[in-house]
Amino acid sequence: MSDADTPRFTERDDMGPARDVVGYGRDVPTVSWPGGARVALSLCLNWEEGSESSLIAGDGRNEGLAEIPYLIEPQYRDLAVESVYEYGSRAGIWRLQRLFDSLDVPVTLFGAAVAFERNPEVAAWVRERDHEVCSHGWRWEEVWRLGRETERAHIREAVRSIEETCGRRPVGWYCRYGPSIHTRELLVEEGGFEYDSDAYNDDLPYYKEVTGTQHLVLPYSFTYNDGKFVQAQGVSSPSDFFDLLRTGYDYLWEEGATHPRMMSIGLHPRLIGQAARTSALRDFLRYVQDKGDVWITRRMDIARHWAAHHPPTDRKTA
Repeated sequence: MSDADTPRFTERDDMGPARDVVGYGRDVPTVSWPGGARVALSLCLNWEEGSESSLIAGDGRNEGLAEIPYLIEPQYRDLAVESVYEYGSRAGIWRLQRLFDSLDVPVTLFGAAVAFERNPEVAAWVRERDHEVCSHGWRWEEVWRLGRETERAHIREAVRSIEETCGRRPVGWYCRYGPSIHTRELLVEEGGFEYDSDAYNDDLPYYKEVTGTQHLVLPYSFTYNDGKFVQAQGVSSPSDFFDLLRTGYDYLWEEGATHPRMMSIGLHPRLIGQAARTSALRDFLRYVQDKGDVWITRRMDIARHWAAHHPPTDRKTA
């Protein structure tokens, strides 16, 4: 076979950021979390209710990702799905607020700006308890459908709005599902962002070079996520969700004896805010607190600790 016939794998360089499938490899950094914790636990409360797609908002379609495995034709307004989302903002969020307050645990809200505008009491709770808001966009929208200039404008409006409602500008960013090929460049261009969570590819933070800047990424998780309650191959009972979280946490905790880890748990008021499911989250948080050697904290605190103790000059970047 001639060299001309030898197959070679290449990726296009005109479709945005290059992939990194290696990461830290076997050279996993030895992390030192505050207090000698084995695991940094991040509770990520996705605050989207009221900003989702709907006919009444002029989107031309109804929202999915709800409890109901039924889709109404897009020319009809889906009042049932709307009411599922309303449960999250009317009841679910306050059940979670009572739980988090009673256990005195800090959370990061992946918050859409419009959702805070429509329910100011949630923004007031964020201010009162000093929780973090990581911007989840202006609305809960699919940013890859936006043009670059529109996405830039939405980032700026999200920052302005969240700073106004919650009293502090967001220093983190997380898109709905995933970013566009422009998102990280726009975040670095905007400035003021200390991290984003638009990746699912590691158990630890890492740096990504973006237009000459070493930008920090705090990976998120679809695995430890209450979205599994509404997935066809997900979990059906609170005990299943508790076991998923507990067994994952225990393994990370064991690894953390020599190489501490980070664990992110994805939560949604309309899903985990249902009483039976909240009970699983309550039992897990009590379990974690009783087990000890854990740092339950906001993502901004993880980002700042990482930047202070693991600056990009110490490690290769992705």
